[in-house]
Amino acid sequence: MGIHRTFHNCIVAALWAVWLCAASFPVQAEENVRLDRLLADLQEADSDNAQRIARDIEHEWTKSGSPSADLLLKRGRDALEAGETEAAIDHLTALTDHAPEFAEGWHMRALAFASIERFGPAIADLEQALALEPRHFNAIASLAGILYQVGYPDMSREALEMVLELHPHHTQALDSLGAIDSDTGGADL
Repeated sequence: MGIHRTFHNCIVAALWAVWLCAASFPVQAEENVRLDRLLADLQEADSDNAQRIARDIEHEWTKSGSPSADLLLKRGRDALEAGETEAAIDHLTALTDHAPEFAEGWHMRALAFASIERFGPAIADLEQALALEPRHFNAIASLAGILYQVGYPDMSREALEMVLELHPHHTQALDSLGAIDSDTGGADL
C-alpha cells in the first residue's frame, strides 16, 4: 500500500508540474525566438506542414550547446535504439550530470527508464524535463503513456489533451486518445 501511495504521489506531483508550467508558456518567449516561432507555427499548421515543423522543433530540442553533451545524447540514443538500455541510462545519466539544464537529456533518460518499466525514475525525469521546457510535447506524451500504463487513463487523457494544445496533429497523442476511448468506453470518462 505504501509503495502504491508513494508512486501515486509522484504521478500527481509530475502532473502538477506540467499544469503549472503550462500556465507559463509565454514566459519562455525570450529564451529561444526560433523555437517560439516554430511552436506558434505548429499550432496553426495543416497536418502536412505540422510534421515538418515538429521535426524542426525536435531538432531544436537536441541542441545542447555543448559538443560533449551532444555526444552523450547521441550515444544514449544509439544505445537505446540498439536495445542496450543500461548503457543508454549510463550515457544519459552522464548527460544529465554534465548538462542538468538540457531538457532533452532528461526526456531521453525517462524513455530509457520507461522501456524497462522503471516508472518512478521515468516520471521524475519527465518532471525535470518539463520544468526546463514545459512546451516539450513529446515529454508530455511520454508522461501520458506512462500514466496509461500504470492505470491512470483520466490523467493520461489530460496530458494528451495538453499535447494536442501544443501540437494539434501529434499522431501518437491522437492515436492514444482513440485507444483510451476504446478501452474506457468513450470520451466521457
